[in-house]
Amino acid sequence: MSRAKSNPSSASVPLPALTPLELRSATGLAMIFSMRMLGLFMILPVFALYAHDLAGSTPMLVGLAIGAYGLTQALLQIPFGLLSDRIGRKPVIFAGLIIFAIGSAVAASADSIHAVIAGRALQGSGAIAAAITALAADLTRESVRTRSMAAIGISVALSFAAALVLGPVLGELIGVNGIFWLTAGFALVGMLVLATIVPTPDHSTIHRDTETVLGQLSSVLVNTTLLRLDVGIFLLHLTMVSLFVVLPLSLQAAGLPVAAHWKIYLPVVLLAIVLMVPFIIAAERAGQVRPVLIGAAVALSAAMFGFAALDHSVWITLLLLTVMFTVFNLLEAVLPSLVSKAAAAGDKGTAMGVFSSSQFIGAFLGGLLGGLAHEQFGPQAVYLLAGCSGLVWLGVVSTLRPPDNLSSHVLPLGVLLAEQAPALRAQLLAIPGVEEAVIVIDEGVAYLKVDNGTLDWARLESISVGS
Repeated sequence: MSRAKSNPSSASVPLPALTPLELRSATGLAMIFSMRMLGLFMILPVFALYAHDLAGSTPMLVGLAIGAYGLTQALLQIPFGLLSDRIGRKPVIFAGLIIFAIGSAVAASADSIHAVIAGRALQGSGAIAAAITALAADLTRESVRTRSMAAIGISVALSFAAALVLGPVLGELIGVNGIFWLTAGFALVGMLVLATIVPTPDHSTIHRDTETVLGQLSSVLVNTTLLRLDVGIFLLHLTMVSLFVVLPLSLQAAGLPVAAHWKIYLPVVLLAIVLMVPFIIAAERAGQVRPVLIGAAVALSAAMFGFAALDHSVWITLLLLTVMFTVFNLLEAVLPSLVSKAAAAGDKGTAMGVFSSSQFIGAFLGGLLGGLAHEQFGPQAVYLLAGCSGLVWLGVVSTLRPPDNLSSHVLPLGVLLAEQAPALRAQLLAIPGVEEAVIVIDEGVAYLKVDNGTLDWARLESISVGS
């Protein structure tokens, strides 16, 4: 029998409800994030089909246009987050949305592939993800922050799914230029939401559970478990973006009109959401993380090699895409959870910042390498590239030691004197279930790694000043 069952004091305390202000904050920020990502993603399923009309278009440049946003996003998201610590969250988010709108307008007005690449790079330069999560942290209590961040994460996932369905329909109705103009409009709506719905915090502080701290980068970058997870998300997005360099062309070659491509994407997206659930349960609750990750890598490679080897009939494409998106959705859910578990107490925000940057670099190289493979060797080479990426991930995950099943917890402590910290840390570590504790005097909190199954919540909460 587990200690959690034998000790009533180890039961989790009831989760408090979000206040109206917190609910408004989470809703508004999720809207801003999702509209921005929807605009970025709607181009994926259609751009390769329309790019041939642009002056100077080549397969390699088409791929570069698809993935260009990833490079600037990866380079600027951490600096933008750090800048928001200095000048405030909202000014940085407003500036990022303005840059994003300008980039969308540049791409919408483009008559050459080079101008589209410049526009896409500008879109990525409006790198507001870190600033949005920091603002969400400013506007929520530690006890409800995870749910607020989850709402933002879910909005991104739904945006991606909606983009795959809406992109082909809108591409037929208003063209790629129209999609870019619509994306610029989304940025303007995002600014309106930021000004009218999202509250302005009384003050901003650094939150190590959501923000990158430069002094922690070295410890994060030498953590081999985190590096393997970073490689995983890098390869996943490399595979995904490279796929869209040629997938729309394959669907068209299979006899499916552009306007009907949503008929493939819609059932695939819905099926993938359902099919991933048992694997998430196996990974998170049954302790089968490593087998699930190995199986995902094998399935990913098999699907990509299937695209390269099999006839691109609609039914085969439907089957292979279902496998691909099931793996994608599964890893998008499991990998961030593993990063949270693998990061040391107080390092979670920095670890997630590096993880997110790895994702965007993968998107950039997926477009570039996919376009180059398409240009030099044809569409089949792109699928082979994606399949080999899956094999590399298989090699990485086969040496991955899954992190201990520990959760991050932020404990409010109030005002502390420096000389109180050592004794308080020792008191925290003496509580059953508390495995790591880092006290940050300036923030008035303790960052903990805890085992929820054995944690004595009553003793822990007795130390807190309240949440």
